[in-house]
Amino acid sequence: MVAQRELSEAEVDRVFHALATSTRRDILRRTIEREQSVSTLASEYEMSFAAVQKHVAVLEAANLIVKRAEGRERLVRANPEMIARARALLARYEELWRSRIARLDELLADPAANSGTGRSDDDTIDEPRTEEGD
Repeated sequence: MVAQRELSEAEVDRVFHALATSTRRDILRRTIEREQSVSTLASEYEMSFAAVQKHVAVLEAANLIVKRAEGRERLVRANPEMIARARALLARYEELWRSRIARLDELLADPAANSGTGRSDDDTIDEPRTEEGD
């Protein structure tokens, strides 16, 4: 198995930008299922062929899909290597947030940690005083 290198910040930006639009996510889903021509993809959307080409170009710039020429057609297929790298990145973010939430849960569940604040539930915070009437 080939070792996956970390995505650069520019690559991360391109991947998130590419996945930010439902049309591009749908194009990616369709090309995971099978290789398709750009014209076949375009026929599935209520937008111009040129608009679909632009979506494909964004996905290609993010390296999430690969485009190749076959005669007059341009065939598009998903790039499983980049999808796996993006998935690994998202898994790292998920682990980061899960560990933060677990730590927060621990802090909230530990009564000893909460009792050291020096305030009780009955303490109130004074409203700021104004120069007029105070």
